Amino acid sequence: MESSTHPSQDETTGSNEHDERITVGADGYDLPVVDVLTGRGFITGKSGSGKSNTASVVIEQLLANGFPCLIVDTDGEYYGLKERFEMLHVGADEECDLQVSPEHAEKLAEFAIEQNIPIILDVSGYLDTDDANALIRETARHLFTKEKKLKKPFLLVVEEIHEYVPESSGLDDTGQMLVKIGKRGRKHGLGIVGISQRPADVKKDFITQANWLVWHRLTWENDTKVVGRVADTEYRDRVPDLQDGEAFVQADWNMSIDRVQFKRKRTFDAGATPGLEEFERPDLKSVSEDLVDDLEEISDREQRRQDRVAQLERTVEARDERIEELEQELENARDMTDMAQQFTQALTSAADGDAESGETIQQQVDEIREQKNEEIRRLRSERDQLQDRVDNLESTVTDQADRIRDLEQYEQAVENLEELREGVARMADALSMDVDGGSEKYRQKLERKDERIDELEAAITKLEQQGYSLNEEFTEKMDFLRHEAVREEIDRAASKTRTKDEHTWDVLSVLVDQDEATTKQITAFVDVSKSSVRSILSKLKDQHVVHARKRGKTPHYSLNVEGMKQIIQQRRKREEMAELKDRVKS
Repeated sequence: MESSTHPSQDETTGSNEHDERITVGADGYDLPVVDVLTGRGFITGKSGSGKSNTASVVIEQLLANGFPCLIVDTDGEYYGLKERFEMLHVGADEECDLQVSPEHAEKLAEFAIEQNIPIILDVSGYLDTDDANALIRETARHLFTKEKKLKKPFLLVVEEIHEYVPESSGLDDTGQMLVKIGKRGRKHGLGIVGISQRPADVKKDFITQANWLVWHRLTWENDTKVVGRVADTEYRDRVPDLQDGEAFVQADWNMSIDRVQFKRKRTFDAGATPGLEEFERPDLKSVSEDLVDDLEEISDREQRRQDRVAQLERTVEARDERIEELEQELENARDMTDMAQQFTQALTSAADGDAESGETIQQQVDEIREQKNEEIRRLRSERDQLQDRVDNLESTVTDQADRIRDLEQYEQAVENLEELREGVARMADALSMDVDGGSEKYRQKLERKDERIDELEAAITKLEQQGYSLNEEFTEKMDFLRHEAVREEIDRAASKTRTKDEHTWDVLSVLVDQDEATTKQITAFVDVSKSSVRSILSKLKDQHVVHARKRGKTPHYSLNVEGMKQIIQQRRKREEMAELKDRVKS
């Protein structure tokens, strides 16, 4: 439902931040502050349609009301915000307040989240995209980590989002981090808004998860198709006709799609297309020198570490060169020894004094050789020590990186557990039942499974203590199930059920352990419904992998060993016939 009229409102209304709104439309259209700060947004439109202006208007309104944000600026267009607001502008260019690297990421996140410092993370000046990606990834990771503790509304703005979460290729570590924020940042207070002129190039999961979207003018068919899938075919047909600055705003909080003419940004437009008029850079506000000093200290510390490593590497290289020189001198000394020996042999008929002279030369050469060898050993020892120090430094960096990955995996596991519990709670609320009471039967089933596992482990341990190996019947059953021909029949059975393939193998594992079992008994040991177990057993029976025998009115199921033997024999016969045909042809 489209709405085109909106009541004029002040910049902010309400008594607290949960009621506050920011005015972004020329006719007074406004957005709720908390939903923008903590939500998942997407702003799109072709070049010149007004998407960057819209992003700047939203940011200006947030900053004017005391809500900081961090902007990932891919084209160096947002420094104009400093005309009115004190912001920390960091990146690789000399025009930035400070040149930064991934080592600064944690401090930047601290400034943004804990000290309420708005930041422009300008990555347009990095020649190596890997350096820029690493800086974005580490900063986003630290923002996410800090928000898990503080849970304070904060917005991450990412320009050219298609470069990090593309539709056509897999996600790298940076893209995965941004998608993680999009999926789980909201409950911690961390929101994200992605900006792109090509929605068709953005991963659809990112767009469909957005709870507020701004569709500016789009004309390329693949882009308008995205509008049709997310909004409606009506808006797909109308979005090419939007004027500059006009957009359809689709938001979860009002369940409508509004046509809005956005205001013009108040700060300097650094992203405007250059014209013939003279360019004048505005006076920009500066941040506290203490903030820059803190970041420079990190830069100096990292530079000192890099300089020390480079110095050690140069020293090792110099030692290697000196060793080569000494080895060459030693080789020359050996040549001199050979010459002296030849000279001595040629003068064997000379006087004793001449012989003594030859021995004296030989002794001098031996002394020189020993001195050179000693110096080579010393230099090699020093080189090895220096190389060990370089290796230790690199090992320390690697260990820290491994530790960070371990912590991230642990955090991921904790997050998954929290989400699982929240999901169960929401399901319980929806079904109006108590979580603990409603899950009692599942707890009992898990306990029965644990008891059965304990019994099996105890039985195996007892057999091993008595000198037995695994039960031959057990081994035989597993051999049959592992055979390629039998596995194909099992796969066919699994494909005919509506359950996952692993559920079929869960049922088979119970039948391997027990000679016979009823549907009820099997259900007690697998996380599958009773009806699904019946379906799996029926399909396995059709493929002659499982045998059913009625005892009274209750069917008992077991592995069909004879049936599997026949399956294997038939496979062998087919292979023999094929081999025979090949021989006849040859």
